[in-house]
Amino acid sequence: MNTGAGPGGCVLLGIDPGTAVTGFGAVAVDSRRRAELLECGVIRTSPRASLVVRLLEIHEGVEELIARLGPAVVSIESAFYGKNVRSAMTLGQARGAIIVAAARCGVEVAEYAPRAIKRAVTGTGSATKQQVAYMVRRHLRLRSDPKPSDAADGIAAALCHAYTGPLPQGAPSSRVAS
Repeated sequence: MNTGAGPGGCVLLGIDPGTAVTGFGAVAVDSRRRAELLECGVIRTSPRASLVVRLLEIHEGVEELIARLGPAVVSIESAFYGKNVRSAMTLGQARGAIIVAAARCGVEVAEYAPRAIKRAVTGTGSATKQQVAYMVRRHLRLRSDPKPSDAADGIAAALCHAYTGPLPQGAPSSRVAS
């Protein structure tokens, strides 16, 4: 199993699933749960492509991120049950593509409810997207909010695991740069 351990600490990859835009953020975390942003961004799928092609693009994009970043854990937002059943089903399929990509790469998957992610990062489960982005910036000592907001949500998923989840055994105790 990949420990995602390196000189900067344990690497966690957070993902905010979506079929059009999937946000991601990778952080290095030390044994004291201090985090440093390594990379963030989005996977954009082809707008006119079928759902099957979009799911493949998400899967391949996540596999590429895992191969490049070597995370110990992929932290993903769990299914959200809103009023629109069709949207929830489609989002569930995007989550499945992400989970399968992590499993194929031998990386542990941790799932967190949207409210749990917001609570871990902002202190409240009812925070807005803007509040999440602001607190991600504060936690990581960034000069500005991560853009787009989907990337900030991916970082928030990684931070949720960093702050509340179990860190992999063998994570180095070296200090992440302040």
